Amino acid sequence: MSVNLQAVSDAGVSIWLDDLSRDRLQSGSLAKLIADSSVVGVTTNPSIFSAAIKGSALYKEDVLALKAQGADTASIVNALTTSDVTSACDLFTEIYKNTNGVDGRVSIEVDPFFAHETEKTLEQGKSLWNQIARPNLLIKVPATLEGLPAIRELTAAGISVNVTLIFSVARYEMVMNAYLAGLEDRLAADLPLAGIHSVASFFVSRIDTEIDKRLDAISPDSPLRGKSAIANAVLAYEAYLKVVESDRWKSLTSHGAAEQRPLWASTGVKDKNYDSTRYVIELIAPHCVNTMPEGTLNEVREHGAVRGDTITPNFEASHAHFAALKAAGIDFEDVVAFLEKDGVKKFADAWQELLDNVSAVS
Repeated sequence: MSVNLQAVSDAGVSIWLDDLSRDRLQSGSLAKLIADSSVVGVTTNPSIFSAAIKGSALYKEDVLALKAQGADTASIVNALTTSDVTSACDLFTEIYKNTNGVDGRVSIEVDPFFAHETEKTLEQGKSLWNQIARPNLLIKVPATLEGLPAIRELTAAGISVNVTLIFSVARYEMVMNAYLAGLEDRLAADLPLAGIHSVASFFVSRIDTEIDKRLDAISPDSPLRGKSAIANAVLAYEAYLKVVESDRWKSLTSHGAAEQRPLWASTGVKDKNYDSTRYVIELIAPHCVNTMPEGTLNEVREHGAVRGDTITPNFEASHAHFAALKAAGIDFEDVVAFLEKDGVKKFADAWQELLDNVSAVS
């Protein structure tokens, strides 16, 4: 077992792998990461599925068989992706049971073309949940304004949700409210809360990429460069603590509710001038999840210098950083609005690429 990765886990952070493919499942590489790299869950997204299916011959036989049966491209993609996620859920069953449902989780995302359509998101979220039929599944729903009521209703229906594409603390607070409201709706209907879990995926590296670009246009040597993503996540954790310490939350926990944990996503470092482990090492605190691409996982394994909780001592400094950003002329609301729009587009483009690649198989 990797000492550094185990130290991250021991500090209260669940390590999930941000990747899944049939090759990983059949070769045993995912099982090996579970065994020796403290990996206790998996996240997927349209980009991951597009790369997996495009880059492997293991899907061709299934694609051709489904085409021969008259299946359309969207149905074929659904069959391939849900098959891989079901297999991954089964692989993580033991971890799921040993952690009382906290970990051992595998995520699958609703069609990104539905990011701004509440009813279609709801319909597909319920369909995926019933199709895969594994208790350790998480349905990924984007944190768009239209996604919020879907999060609430899916939660009220007893479906565990991974809320994705969160960029701002303000939107994160709305996401947490949607989860709590869904639990309250369920409680009002005299339905059990036990077994429902959720994570809120806060995107990290893209914040630095966009803000650093804007800072460079103002002052290329700004001391504010490279600090925004971590500060933003730190303030998200502060918001999370306020919720879990509230009377509203304590009332729900008395009925068996499970916390919606903050999850740090997009943790691969884009700017090679920065330490490759920063979005892991600088975001450690209890009850967090960090979903990492394998490259980042390996960097932490090799030289991640874990030093315990690096979030809660930095609330004040993070507030000061955003005050300085505003003074420097950075419009953070504009930044996160752009990143949400861009994030939805990137996932939709990846999904379309996947559809096109499957359609071209012959």
